[in-house]
Amino acid sequence: MIAAPPPASICLLRTSALGDVTHVVPLIHTLRGGFPQARLTWIVGKLEYKLVGDLPDIEFVVFDKSLGLEGLRTVRLALEGRRFDVLLHMQVALRANVLSLGVHARRRIGYDHARAKDLHGLTVNERIPARSGEHVLDAIGSFAEPLGLRQTSVRWDLPIPVEAAAWAADQLPGDAPWLLINAASSHGVRNWFAAGYAAVADHAQQALGWRVALTGGPSKLERHLGDAIHTHMRSTPADLIGRDTLKRALALYQRAAALLTPDAGPMHMANAVGTPIIGLHAASNPARSGPYSDRRWCVNRYAAAAHKFMGRAVEDLPWGTKIERPGVMDLIHIDDVIERLEALDQARRHGLLRS
Repeated sequence: MIAAPPPASICLLRTSALGDVTHVVPLIHTLRGGFPQARLTWIVGKLEYKLVGDLPDIEFVVFDKSLGLEGLRTVRLALEGRRFDVLLHMQVALRANVLSLGVHARRRIGYDHARAKDLHGLTVNERIPARSGEHVLDAIGSFAEPLGLRQTSVRWDLPIPVEAAAWAADQLPGDAPWLLINAASSHGVRNWFAAGYAAVADHAQQALGWRVALTGGPSKLERHLGDAIHTHMRSTPADLIGRDTLKRALALYQRAAALLTPDAGPMHMANAVGTPIIGLHAASNPARSGPYSDRRWCVNRYAAAAHKFMGRAVEDLPWGTKIERPGVMDLIHIDDVIERLEALDQARRHGLLRS
């Protein structure tokens, strides 16, 4: 049953990271559908704002964590004297809990006891339903339930500027399918090895007739890994590392035939624009944090990692356990990834990509 009276103002608190912020967007559409007159305010990170900040009819309050206490103070000043009907506190982290104290709201909805930590429970007065086995996106979507809504459909509709689409078309020309490789996660142990990426890229170009582009941000890690992949390759990829913006990245993903990536923000950005994902999962469970819409093309060695590093079956681990151990991604073999790429290629040729 929808809350009566319906909330007139809702504050959403989810500052990071890129993948999780992408998962908030369907919730925005759910709230809009249920409470079309409500004012929505979203406290979001500085980087993440560049991805979602052009969503229509939302007030954004930008939090710059690099400023430390000053960043917290800036958000508090922006909200000073205001009161919301509802706070949706969707980030479990000590800094986010401190940030939430600057939001004055009658209803403060947070995570259930099992998923709350870092004093999260002290900053909320209501909780979402306690469930296990959910994808992260579904957990975020369940924040609508205490308000009487259900997220029964998932849509993103992230705006892509004309300039970004034109730039992507220039970078990925021609009719041949493009495989994008986003090789690096910010969690180093989730990253696969350069020679593996190179072998898959060569197979895509030489055996399947695809073209390959390396993508990623401007960090030293991404540049170093990209250079290593290039060195191991027999063929030549396009190199777009450090050249895009978040909006240009969305346009690249939308234009590509597939993205090869570990569990990282670009996986979820690409999924949001409908791109098939060859996800590399050993450190994390794709059922929880893989591409939401279609996981057919993922390589899943999470069960093998649970057995090797923890001596347990997946079903015996707490939901959401990350197995971020050195060497865990070595459980993914080159042939595993090539097999998924070839299966995706066949599905694409026969018009069977959509589930």
